[in-house]
Amino acid sequence: MSRDVPDYHRQVAASNRAAILDAARVLFLESGYDRTSLARIAERAGVSKATLFKQFPTKAELFEATVLAAGDAPAGQVPDPPPGDFHAGLVNLGHAYAELLSRPGMVDLMRIVIAETPRFPELRARTFDFGALTMLATLRHYLQTETAAGNAAVDDPDVAAPQFLGMIATVVFWPHLVHGNWSLSDEETHRVIDEAATTIAARYAAGLS
Repeated sequence: MSRDVPDYHRQVAASNRAAILDAARVLFLESGYDRTSLARIAERAGVSKATLFKQFPTKAELFEATVLAAGDAPAGQVPDPPPGDFHAGLVNLGHAYAELLSRPGMVDLMRIVIAETPRFPELRARTFDFGALTMLATLRHYLQTETAAGNAAVDDPDVAAPQFLGMIATVVFWPHLVHGNWSLSDEETHRVIDEAATTIAARYAAGLS
């Protein structure tokens, strides 16, 4: 029975964390960083302020976690790229990334990051470690795996992975920050992803780098 208690507490903590992050995302989007209090977030999440503070001692830490959670993909939701076809695997992951970028609220959250960070020292101190996101980690692993199998020659996945994702985000995501009505058709999105995959595959094909 004693072995079940830690598992129960971990489940409760994970459930509380998910509720807090969901409430924080809604309130940050509704009211912005400055006008959103930790007390309001705790009330909306249905947890005590002590529970919230235990997981997120400051509003800046909670905001950072909210932004990173919005841009992350839970385990199992990032597809396993087909081995042996470097270009096809990149396209596979590229579509998963484009779908992630199209999540509701993603553009508005990034607008808050850009608009609010210069005003608040506590936000400027945050690192916003986007390198820890599941999508980027999965892509790095794929590049390493294909290199080990002899299908690619990627000497630095930490450089190649952001290069690939950056080519997609530059067209699929970032224009939304300036043009609210920016949109791409499915065909246009696929072309962007395919071109990015073709560029990376040409650069890092086995025997060419």
